[in-house]
Amino acid sequence: MHDHGRDPGRDNPDGLYGRIAHGGAFTDIGKAYEAQNENVKVDFVFDGSQTLRTQIEQGANADIFVSASTKHMKALQDGGFMDNSTVVPFLGNSLALIVPVDNPAGITGLADLNKPGVKIVIGTKDVPFGDYTRQMFEKMAADPAYGPAYKDAVMKNVVSEETAVSSVVPKLALGEADAAIVYKSDVSKDDLTKVTRLDIPAEYNVVATYPLGILAESPGKTEAESFIAFVRGGPDGSAILTEYGFDPIPA
Repeated sequence: MHDHGRDPGRDNPDGLYGRIAHGGAFTDIGKAYEAQNENVKVDFVFDGSQTLRTQIEQGANADIFVSASTKHMKALQDGGFMDNSTVVPFLGNSLALIVPVDNPAGITGLADLNKPGVKIVIGTKDVPFGDYTRQMFEKMAADPAYGPAYKDAVMKNVVSEETAVSSVVPKLALGEADAAIVYKSDVSKDDLTKVTRLDIPAEYNVVATYPLGILAESPGKTEAESFIAFVRGGPDGSAILTEYGFDPIPA
């Protein structure tokens, strides 16, 4: 995820330059904010949290860092790059089970994933949605209602491990898989014409927490505070984040 900061361009002295990880949600929020603040231009840089952290450490000029990882935010805080008093968790992102809209395997929930012949796609163990999926199955293995045999049967049904969610939905849409575990927010509005999103019970789900904060060297702290207030406290910002599958954490 990413950040948003002041544009160094001479022709846009009041602009904001930044980084935000979920492109669709924050693009919409930026447009909504600009509509209400005509003298401010919001610009985003979209990339992974690790890449954005590195750019900031190397001197990128920005106002806000929004991270999909508390680890990378903490590293910037420890390095003196953040105004630590402004760093707060603002989003939760949980796992979801997705199936093709025609649902040929008749999957209604997690209890169906261990059935013989069900084809499942998950993330690799090195990417967050794959790591969290494995944590979820470990929780289920520890519950007598499912147990280790359930986890083993599900993993045997895995036909593909992907490094990005963008390659998961096409496999379901093309009939190459019957189900997948992804971040809830990674299922776009367009994707919902191809797949159905099923909620995962809270006792098994693994929720990622996204922090944001203002950089210590931000040249536009007043504008940054205003934008964060819009994202966290304004009904427009919260509504957009909810629409994209996130769970806003109130200010």
